[in-house]
Amino acid sequence: MKDGKRSRMMLRLQRGICYLVLSLLVFLCLFFFYVMVINATRSHANIQKGFSFIPGKSFVNNLKHVLGNKNLPVLSGIGNSFLVSSCSAALTTYFSAMTAYAIHAYEFKLKKVAFLFIMMVMMIPQQVTTLGFISLLGKMKLMDSLIPLIVPSIAAPVVFYFMKSYMESSLPLELMDAARIDGSGEYHTFNRIVLPIMKPAMAVQAIFAFVNSWNNYFVPALVIKSANKKTLPILIAQLRSADFLKFDMGQVYMLVAIAIVPVIIVYLFLSKFIIRGVAVGAVKG
Repeated sequence: MKDGKRSRMMLRLQRGICYLVLSLLVFLCLFFFYVMVINATRSHANIQKGFSFIPGKSFVNNLKHVLGNKNLPVLSGIGNSFLVSSCSAALTTYFSAMTAYAIHAYEFKLKKVAFLFIMMVMMIPQQVTTLGFISLLGKMKLMDSLIPLIVPSIAAPVVFYFMKSYMESSLPLELMDAARIDGSGEYHTFNRIVLPIMKPAMAVQAIFAFVNSWNNYFVPALVIKSANKKTLPILIAQLRSADFLKFDMGQVYMLVAIAIVPVIIVYLFLSKFIIRGVAVGAVKG
């Protein structure tokens, strides 16, 4: 009896510690979002006074100033960022899944060499290849265009590796053989059989790809020059680097808050596929 009570007490203690740690992590994750939302409703003068848990009264004023700033085309920036991020996410997930399927399902010469080459490309930092990339864009006359921000996302070694790992655990080769016996073509098999199985993995990588492209400042800042083609990270940096006398922290927080809303919407839209995939996997297990 005593051993049973001790084990129950230990179990309750461990559960309490887990809840405490999780609550602390949730607080740390959400606190900074709360600070951002609160400061988006406050004026520059109130923000300089220090932090406040109470929302301010300058939400509408900050929003009007941000959207009405002629030197800051926020609406076109949102459209550009959404176009680049959504196209990049779609191309990244689709072509990475196709490449992973080719490596996983087919046997051909130099298969291991191809896989090793992709893994080696994954180890190269983006900054190392930027100079050559910009030089190539100049020769192709693609500077100040959104195309260089979208098309290179087709080659995503990290996403490829994730897709291949997921296929090895969730995509039996016998299923492909059965589809071929039934007369299914390779593209039909990939689009109609493989992609539905890959939905959870593709949803996860689509979220990561969208957020990564949405927050990307380095490459767009080097490529984009026209005001009507700038993305939101460039506009945020432009607003933050404004003249000290014109600098308004309330507007900066408001623009950051506007920039986060589409990311939250995309996550809420794609998270159902992740949950559904986890549930299906649990039932199969």
